[in-house]
Amino acid sequence: MRRRSAEHERVTYVELFFDLVFVFAVTQLSHLLLEHPTPLGVLQTAMLLSAVWWVWIDTSWVTNWLDPQTAPVRMMLFGLMLAGLVLSTSIPTAFEARALPFALAYVGMQLGRSVFVLCAVRPHSPGAYLNFKRITAWAALSAPLWIAGGLADEEARYLFWGAGLALDFAAPATGFWTPWIGGSSTTEWDVEGHHLAERCALFTIIALGESILVTGVTFARMEWSALTITAAGTAFVGSIAMWWIYFNVGAEKGTERIAASDDPGRLARLAYTYVHLLPIAGIIVAAVADELILAHPSGHTDLKTALAVLVGNALFLAGNLIFKRILFARPALSHMIGLGLTALLAPAAAWLSPLALAMAGNAVLILVAAWETWSLHGVTEEEVEI
Repeated sequence: MRRRSAEHERVTYVELFFDLVFVFAVTQLSHLLLEHPTPLGVLQTAMLLSAVWWVWIDTSWVTNWLDPQTAPVRMMLFGLMLAGLVLSTSIPTAFEARALPFALAYVGMQLGRSVFVLCAVRPHSPGAYLNFKRITAWAALSAPLWIAGGLADEEARYLFWGAGLALDFAAPATGFWTPWIGGSSTTEWDVEGHHLAERCALFTIIALGESILVTGVTFARMEWSALTITAAGTAFVGSIAMWWIYFNVGAEKGTERIAASDDPGRLARLAYTYVHLLPIAGIIVAAVADELILAHPSGHTDLKTALAVLVGNALFLAGNLIFKRILFARPALSHMIGLGLTALLAPAAAWLSPLALAMAGNAVLILVAAWETWSLHGVTEEEVEI
């Protein structure tokens, strides 16, 4: 187990190495949505993104407690990486031919990791051992649903996997309540807030990296012209604006707030485990919008492109708004105005070209970033409230 000290615990190199599998997973998810821009495709992407997120965030919680510098924990992470590679490669056909490999990889990661931690903490921490008995019980409860979904036909698969995800989402909210041993309180969770906040910030970088990757790969294959160069520049500016909104204030101040909190477990569960999925989803949808706009920057804006631009920005802003509301105890006015302006762009999408719509969406993001930065100019650390 990690030895707690007065100094914050840094993210280790093996954790960064572990994240490489999820760079691939995010790429697979954005391509899945790009190839299936239908309501069913959106549902599939949302379910698979949720599964990928739970695998990653649960592992980040584990490395908050266990020391990745030790050989057993490193070997556990390497095993998870191998299963994660199976999980990621199965994403494009997870609701078709590779449903069972996806389900087995997911169950193997979730249940296998929980059993490993259960064995690891037993001699050292009775409290952690009791909590991981609960966590393992919940993982064992959802496992048959995932496997049944992998074996079922496509219609039933949505029901089985939906029920499995419902259990995964409900487990932390209930304190992993289990018959006979009850549930746990967030005050009992020994969380090093700085480490978990940094891990989530790094996953945001992974998602933003997908936007850069999509822009670069697509632009490299195109014939360069004033229009395509402008489209690529617009996509790049959008990524910068999203980075600014998340990292200029939220990431650093959020890290400080959770590290100084009397109940870091509550903030870690709500802000980083649940809410953090929203801006990640927004970035992935925005990456899809970037590729669609690079492919067809001029002409009529079709429905899928308009939705990708507007929904991507809305999810990102809404996620950051809720995230900052939880951490700073008041809403960010700039984000609320940004959401309102994004909604106002919806009727104009029918008259704007894809590139013009993307530029307008970027203008909203830049306004939010500039507003938040300006509003905090000259404000002391003690006065920071956004």
